[in-house]
Amino acid sequence: MQIVVLDGYCVNPGDVDWGPLKQLGTLSVYDRTHPDMIAQRLRGAEAVFVNKVKLNRDAIFGARQLRFIGVLATGYDVVDTAAARERGITVANVPAYSTEAVAQHAVALLLALCQHAEYHSAKVRQGAWTAQPDFSWWEIAPTLLYGKTIGIVGCGRIGSRVARIADAFGMRVLGTNPHEKQGFLGTFVPLDTLLAESDVISLHCPAKADTVGMIRKDTIAKMKDGAILINTSRGSLISETDVCDALRSRKLAGYAADVVSEEPIKLKNPLMSAPNCIITSHYAWTPKPMRQKIIDVSAENLRSFVYGYPINVVN
Repeated sequence: MQIVVLDGYCVNPGDVDWGPLKQLGTLSVYDRTHPDMIAQRLRGAEAVFVNKVKLNRDAIFGARQLRFIGVLATGYDVVDTAAARERGITVANVPAYSTEAVAQHAVALLLALCQHAEYHSAKVRQGAWTAQPDFSWWEIAPTLLYGKTIGIVGCGRIGSRVARIADAFGMRVLGTNPHEKQGFLGTFVPLDTLLAESDVISLHCPAKADTVGMIRKDTIAKMKDGAILINTSRGSLISETDVCDALRSRKLAGYAADVVSEEPIKLKNPLMSAPNCIITSHYAWTPKPMRQKIIDVSAENLRSFVYGYPINVVN
């Protein structure tokens, strides 16, 4: 079987093992693939794996030998699944591989906004503490999370894990979700109630028609003054301009995200100059065990397809 990986670098820059896929056929791995090169690299391929490379209708119908598309991620919006279905091509993803990692990062972002540890560490190294007459010194007091309310928007695996961590901090946990999830440690409420009562709001939902742009001027107005917003889901869930305005007016006390509307981030993005704003480079999912899991599950997806019992199928 001819197997092609069109953009393998982010998943494996060299520190994890493609071996499980190599066992299933002849594997060609490209770090990145320009759209103009997709057709050429798919020529003769029976299985292809992509992370962010987009496989549109033309690419799918042009790859005459293709029988299987694997997405090296959970989100599969990069693949025209309808076109794949027309061609009889199976599309499979890797669900829930990064639950622990993304939940950890969401909480890390929250603590970064609340503790100001990096800021004070830099000041200490500059001699600011040394110059003080007292044993304890700070410029920005930490924000205590104990007793505050966190609202989880999207109560799936990651949202539920963040809820458990927040509960361990002594926070009151609210959640909103299209359907109530068993095992969620918190109280389900309508979105408007969550916005009005939460000191911290953490986004954990996919980008869909009813969630894109859900955090905007009118929904921000429903939030508590001084609320903190965390986004480790998708940049398109928020209006970046409206969030920036809310940070400048101090309606929002802070915003921290691992995702933006256009990635890599552009210098013109309004968040680049927003106060009390932390942006990381969409790397919450990247601990080494998570990336090896992507490859291992992807190989199992392909193996199961070959043996006639496909798993993790999304089309």
